[in-house]
Formats: sequence, C-alpha cells, structure tokens
Amino acid sequence: MSKETTSKTITVALALCIVCSMVVSGAAVLLKDMQKANKLLDRQTNILAAAGLLDASKPVTEQFEQVKTRIVDLDKGVFTDQFDTATFDQLRLAKNPEQSVVLGENDQAKILRRENYAVVYVIEKAGELDKIILPIRGKGLWSTLHGFLALEDDLNTIAGLGFYDHAETPGLGGEVDNPKWKSMWPGKKAYQGDDVKIQLVKGSVNPQSSTIAYEVDGLAGATLTSRGVTNLVQFWLGEMGFQKFLTNLRAGEA
Repeated sequence: MSKETTSKTITVALALCIVCSMVVSGAAVLLKDMQKANKLLDRQTNILAAAGLLDASKPVTEQFEQVKTRIVDLDKGVFTDQFDTATFDQLRLAKNPEQSVVLGENDQAKILRRENYAVVYVIEKAGELDKIILPIRGKGLWSTLHGFLALEDDLNTIAGLGFYDHAETPGLGGEVDNPKWKSMWPGKKAYQGDDVKIQLVKGSVNPQSSTIAYEVDGLAGATLTSRGVTNLVQFWLGEMGFQKFLTNLRAGEA
C-alpha cells in the first residue's frame, strides 16, 4: 500500500470518527430534555402507584397535581424550605460529606451514608393530610433497591410499597415487583408504640399470629433480599430515617 493510499485511509477514518462523534453528541443534546421528562414521569408514576392512587385511564401529570413535594430536615424532623424541590437531588446529598452522615453501626440499610435532608410527597384532602409517601432505599442481595413507602393519615398504617430500581434475581428477589406480593402491604402497621415492627417473615404469615398486623410474606427462595427489604424499611421508619419527622407531624409540630 502506497503512502498516499495510507494517508487517504487515515483521513477518511478520522473524518468518519468526527462525523460520528458529532452525531452522537447532537443526539445526546437533543434527547436530554426528553430523557429528563421521561425520568420525571416515571418517578411520578411510581409515587402514585406506591400510594395506590395510580389510574391508568388518566394522564400521570394530571393525577400528580394532587401531590405536594416537600423537603424534610431529617435531624430536626421538620419541613424545610432550604432547597428548591424542582432541583433537589437527595442521592447527590448522600455523597456530600457536608450534607450527610456516616452511619457506621447504625447502617441497617447498608447505604453507608445518610443525607441530612430528604424529599417527601404529601397528599391532602379538604386541607387535611391523607397520605404521605417516603423515599426508601437499601441493599438487597445484588443491588441497592430504590422505592417508595406510603403511609395513611395516621402515619402508621401502610398504604403501599413499590420499588422502581433494583437488580435482584428475576423470579426470586425480583418478586418485589410482583403485584400479588405488593398487595400484601396495604393495611399493615409500621409501628407498635415507638418501635418499628413491620417486617418480612420466612415463608408465609401465620394467620393466627398475634403480630400479623406487622408481618408480610417473605420472598420465596430469596432470604437475603427479604432480609434486605425488612432492614431498609425499618431503617427509613426508624430514628436515623423519618421517625422523628413522623412523630412531629403526628403532633402537628413538623
């Protein structure tokens, strides 16, 4: 091959690389807003679903108008206006040493750090609290599960639970997505007094159990994922999570 042919080949290859990179970059810029809108829509869908309010016959954005987005100071247990809810990024805060705490021995959910502020979603009827939806996350077997836990107006009765992101084993830990399993959560109680009692049990809940109100069937063949779900739910309902805020809200002091 002559030097001239080699030079032409290299020139053509470079030109193709430049054109392709421009196309990819252009597509990324053009699709950025669409991807952002789809991500927001998916989040809103999962929030409504966790609260048992999703109506497939109506636009999600229309249904989400009933939801108020608020930020909570987890250490003080009160609402705060310190952040703009439209740009608030809770997971980014968890990576910021100045906006989070190292959990150490308190890391029941195995998330390493807990952010100092968290977003919650409030639904009211006739000016009174109807439901509140809390973001939850924690380690399962293979992944960190991200989801939402909804509570009724007594801030103890569970309205629903759902996970929107995880990588658990399909057919085993992945059964956290099974509608039948998720349907077991509504009506269960989170607290007995000040103690977080909700948990997954091994196998099926005994209908004669005196603690049936606080128990949900475990995931068949997925002991570690089941344990992880118990741990993450208890963590976010506990002292390092939303417990102080829920106590204050119940007393009208949030």
